[in-house]
Formats: sequence, C-alpha cells, structure tokens
Amino acid sequence: MARKATAVPRPDTVAARTAQTVVIEPPRFGNSTIKIVGVSPYVGHKFSQKAREEMRRKQAAGSQANKERKKREPKDFDALYNGAIYFSREGWRGIPASCFRNAMISACRLVGFTMTLAKLSLFVHADGFDKEDGTPLVRMLGEPRKHEAMVRLPNGSPDISVRPMWEEWSINLRVRWDQSQFSASDVVNLLSRAGLQVGIGEGRHDSKRSNGVGWGEFEVRS
Repeated sequence: MARKATAVPRPDTVAARTAQTVVIEPPRFGNSTIKIVGVSPYVGHKFSQKAREEMRRKQAAGSQANKERKKREPKDFDALYNGAIYFSREGWRGIPASCFRNAMISACRLVGFTMTLAKLSLFVHADGFDKEDGTPLVRMLGEPRKHEAMVRLPNGSPDISVRPMWEEWSINLRVRWDQSQFSASDVVNLLSRAGLQVGIGEGRHDSKRSNGVGWGEFEVRS
C-alpha cells in the first residue's frame, strides 16, 4: 500500500514568514571648504543671453523664420567674450557649481565607486547665482582674458570661438557629502582625482566631444 505524502509548507505561507524591521539612519552630512588652485588654464563657455533671445525669436516665428532673409551683421568679438562669462547678481565672475560635482561623480569610475550613489552623496554649495538665468555659481578668483580659437560648427564650417580664459585661478570650494558613503579624506582624494584626471570647463580631459587639450586641471591645496 502506497504511503501518503506529507505536505511541505511553502516558503510564502504565513507560518514561514519572519518579521523584518527596516532601520533607516538619519542623514549625516560633512561640510568643508577646500581650496583648489588651477594648474592649467580654465576656459568657460556660457550660452549668451543674446543667443538665447535669437533662438527664442526663431522658435516663436516657426516656419516663417525660414523665409526670412536676415542681413549678416558684423561679429562683435567683445560682446561674444562678455556674453560667455557668468556674472553673479552681486557682480563677481563665477563658474557653474555643477562642474565640480560632475567631475567628482565622473572620477568615481577610477576608484570603483557607484556613480549613481555618488549623485546622491556629493554636493557643492553655490556662492551665488547667475544674474540672467539663475545658474548656481562658485566664485572664481583671478582675472580672465579673451581667448580666440578656430572651431568647426556642427555643419562642418569653420568659425572663430571667443571664450574667457583664466590662466591663473583658484576657488574656495564648499563641499557637502553623505558621511555614510564617504569620509572627509575620501572627498579630498576624490576631488584631487577630479582635478588631475577629469578636469572642468572647455578642453578638459573628460570632454564628451574630444580627448581634451589639457585645460581645466586643478589641485587641492591645504
């Protein structure tokens, strides 16, 4: 006579479930002001207010804009230069605070840290905001000069690019980080790697459009 099989409880039955407690720690942030000094020129590039207004005018005109035959105006190199600089509401020159945060996040690839976690754990405090578009800025210490370079537009035609270049520059960078993810020394070392291996601004090592030209390097100073 065949023996009757004994029923085995399934793992998902109520009897097999065990109570679990989720413990979420409160956020613990570290803050520090870190001085960085440029070791190669920084070249900035702001999309000028005039260019935005022209783009808005064309988009508002729709297909009618293609029928317009606009007279080609002389290029004002000084206006292009000044339009490419970020000015705060208080009048000082700055650069986007996001470029340092982005550089540190990118440098996480060098040390095997998950970039998506770094996005939630590393932050840069702004010293002010751009007077035209509100971009969060950090204050640039140093005087720029007008730099002209030959470039190719997306359609392949050559053009002269006019940008501000800081050959000597420094910034007192205010950084905030999640202490559950990074220690203070981790942040300093990551920022050092960002400065020497990633870079910021035009022509940086980690440029998405080229291999860079060596601009935008910086080092951490104590």
